[in-house]
Amino acid sequence: MTDDQFLNPTRHTYAIVAESYDEFVPPLAEDVQDRGLFTAFADLVRDGPVADLGCGTGRVTAFLAEAGLDVVGVDLSPEMLAVARREHPGLRFSVGSLLALDLPDGGLAGAVAWYSIIHTPPSRLPAVCAELFRVLRPGGYLQLGFHVGDKRHHRSDGYGKEGFSLDIYWLPVERVCELVTGAGFEVVTQVLRDPAARVPQGRVLARKPE
Repeated sequence: MTDDQFLNPTRHTYAIVAESYDEFVPPLAEDVQDRGLFTAFADLVRDGPVADLGCGTGRVTAFLAEAGLDVVGVDLSPEMLAVARREHPGLRFSVGSLLALDLPDGGLAGAVAWYSIIHTPPSRLPAVCAELFRVLRPGGYLQLGFHVGDKRHHRSDGYGKEGFSLDIYWLPVERVCELVTGAGFEVVTQVLRDPAARVPQGRVLARKPE
């Protein structure tokens, strides 16, 4: 698979699982640590628009909106966004790719990419980070969430569905920090969460310099 061909199986997979996805993903309200993380993020970016990039069914988008932010959700999958619009009818959502966002240069005070980079081949991540850097204004913040490790995991079933083909990339926290600093960001916080878990989780908060 070359260039951006990974977008097609990713889009296809989330078309299949869109209706069942939320049944298998714990609500954000149940996760005290991540709820606190997003509350702190909201305090940093209250003075401007925010985008939840790779928003899926809008779980994080809704939390940020309830925290008082001017937020839009963006996702590759129209089917996931159909669920998001149904579940959160007062919020804004649009179709888009992390590699080519339909957002102006320097227009965002904050961006969230919550498990949104996990299907991107590592060779394309510098381009994704460059695009995230482009859309944030000086002083803007980027919040990333991802699986921690150093491997490619392939799935053909999940979320109560089967018959798809999806790659998931696990990345060391240090590698994600290198990617964002390579794009021009400053790393503010890096966290390895649940290191003994079957799938450890990473959190990186970065800032675009003034």
